[in-house]
Amino acid sequence: MAMTLGIISSWSEEGFKYAADLGLKAVEFCYNVGLDAAELKKLVPDLKKWSEKYDVKVLSIGRWGAPKFDAETGELIEEELNHNLTLLDVCAELGCPVFNTGVNYVESKTYSENLENAISFLKKLVDYGKERNVKIAVYNCDWANFVRTPAVWDVVLSAIPELGLKYDPSHCINSGSGDYLGEIAKYGARIHHFHIKGTLNYGGKHIDDPPAGLDMIQWRPIMGLLYKHAYNGMLSIEPHSRTWRGELGEWGVKVTIDYISKMVYGG
Repeated sequence: MAMTLGIISSWSEEGFKYAADLGLKAVEFCYNVGLDAAELKKLVPDLKKWSEKYDVKVLSIGRWGAPKFDAETGELIEEELNHNLTLLDVCAELGCPVFNTGVNYVESKTYSENLENAISFLKKLVDYGKERNVKIAVYNCDWANFVRTPAVWDVVLSAIPELGLKYDPSHCINSGSGDYLGEIAKYGARIHHFHIKGTLNYGGKHIDDPPAGLDMIQWRPIMGLLYKHAYNGMLSIEPHSRTWRGELGEWGVKVTIDYISKMVYGG
């Protein structure tokens, strides 16, 4: 069993080269709200070429921040569904095993109706992905997404056994229960993708998101829990702080690689 340490990068030759120069074997694309999935699909031949050239695989593609249901009517936004399905096609063509997404909460609908919306939308993706050997993970970030807490997971994950989670402990700290070890312990078997992003809070306030290894998150017990649950997916480094830019940011990425790689079996 081996996890793969990688990094969020651009869908360009430079992105693959950047990962390879860091000694990493995987990249993740965050193809977020407002971007046309058809444009990424056009790049598939080049993406395959660059992946082979630099020996760096695409192990995750995600779409953050895009509402799936209209805020006023609560109706499914077909255009956004199609973007998600197109990105699943891209995953299939690249051999990328995981697609990450979320589902927004519609205030004009009841809680139960929102749960029904989430289950309906995510089931469509899971069924489409199964035919293409791509797993679906719902992210635990609050950006146009309410499927991010244990109370919601208990309903949605039970309704869709094949659905998984994209887990980031910093979101649990900054906009959740704070009990990231408890959540990983309980739901670790459903984690399909994992973000390595540090965070630092003090006095109940968010201070910064420094590189993992220079933050407050307990990464060693996290890794122990991931091994307990036989997680063998990507550990995706997410540089996130405006403090950590330029030369300092590049050094910070290397700090994280050195710190986390020591906990990766075979890494």
